[in-house]
Amino acid sequence: MGKDGQPLIIVSNRGPAQFDRGPDGERTISRGGGGLVTALSGLVKDRDALWIASAMTAEDVAVTEENGGRPIDVNLNGVDYRVLMVESDPEAYENFYNVIANPILWFIQHYLWDLSNAPDIRKEEITAWYEGYEVVNEDIANCVIAQIEDREDPLVMLHDYHLYTAPAKIRAARPDVMLHHFVHIPWAQPDSWRVLPTSIREAIFDGLLANDIIGFHTRAYCTNFLACCQRLMGYEVDYEDLSVKHPGGRTIVRAYPLSIDADRLERAVHSERVAELEKEILARRREHLILRVDRADLSKNVLRGFTAFDTFLTDHPEFREKVTFVAHLQPSRQDVPEYREYLERIEALVAVVNHRHGTTDWMPIDLRVYENFTEAVARYKHFDLLMVNAIFDGMNLVAKEAPTINLRDGVVMLSENTGSHRELREHVLTVNPFDIQDQADAIYHALTMSPEERRRRADGLREAIASRTPADWIEEQLADIEKVRGIRAAQ
Repeated sequence: MGKDGQPLIIVSNRGPAQFDRGPDGERTISRGGGGLVTALSGLVKDRDALWIASAMTAEDVAVTEENGGRPIDVNLNGVDYRVLMVESDPEAYENFYNVIANPILWFIQHYLWDLSNAPDIRKEEITAWYEGYEVVNEDIANCVIAQIEDREDPLVMLHDYHLYTAPAKIRAARPDVMLHHFVHIPWAQPDSWRVLPTSIREAIFDGLLANDIIGFHTRAYCTNFLACCQRLMGYEVDYEDLSVKHPGGRTIVRAYPLSIDADRLERAVHSERVAELEKEILARRREHLILRVDRADLSKNVLRGFTAFDTFLTDHPEFREKVTFVAHLQPSRQDVPEYREYLERIEALVAVVNHRHGTTDWMPIDLRVYENFTEAVARYKHFDLLMVNAIFDGMNLVAKEAPTINLRDGVVMLSENTGSHRELREHVLTVNPFDIQDQADAIYHALTMSPEERRRRADGLREAIASRTPADWIEEQLADIEKVRGIRAAQ
């Protein structure tokens, strides 16, 4: 809730609802994709909130126009939303999303660039920044400004890497606005940002520093951000207080680790469809089941995971025909060339591993490339080893979801470069995501672990995960907002 009962404004690229047309020509509404929608649903529930987001489809635009450009009320999965979808020029949005946000910003923040080969910043990329990223941020900012026009001391909570320059645009129009920005992905160290032209880099940092508060999943990301402000911008930072002094004032930086939506998970666990899928899984499973559930994203490190499994089978032939590795991958950003190529490489490697080790009635890797949350939940319940070996990951909620409902005291292999590792490290098998032998050895350790150790680790995981709820994530942010408001009022 905003101050004096005013609704808070939530702003993100993708909103909670998406409109389309079905095969019969009838209008359909579905829940917006991505983990961010899941995270923010808890913020909206039981609060007066307006969610501003980009229009994703032609039908989103049509619905908004039919409603006279006013917010739309929708109910999805028992949650009421007020949504205002913002239309941008299609070419500008293409440049914003597929040239700048993905891959350039995503690649910087996940350390994905092979700097000897990419990126090349040419006129096309510069144009995409000014005529794409900045245009969409301007469209979103103008919508926010219009919605808070008659409000006193409004609260606006922005989200993620798509909207780094919008805060400065909002601040310029409304100096009194309370701005909070949560970044859901890692924040890279200073040198990673030097691939960007100075003017673009400075626009990103000055845009973000227009916020009163910037949130990340971990303190490490906070300190990386402060180091960037110090080394790239020359601003005064306080690593103890986690704050930055800059020409526009002072911005505080805080860590808010995101927790899982246990209610959504429990509803799925007890559904009839999950029960049906479990029967199939149990009928087909071998002695051991290894599982990964990921987007087919370069940052998830799928290729090294399969290579580690290949190495494990070579090192330990006694596991031949006794283990199956089910990889449930959601297609990701297939309109970006790097992602299309990555999925092709994944499929090719799976074919090689299966040919090398498989038999007439055993396929070591069972690759499934589609999105199906219910099917993932059914497998969560029965894995012996969950592989999460991301190169870098803001949090990674799969590492928290799966152990919560697992029935076999399954072991979690977790990359030390995930945000969730800080909370779960005492109870997982920690791996270096670049060390394939380390991962292969971890597979062997997990599959030969004593029942007592499995139980101890599984109990520790469940306890650590249950110690935080979505409400904690939300309330910590709102508490800091009220602290900053109190400081403002005292000045």
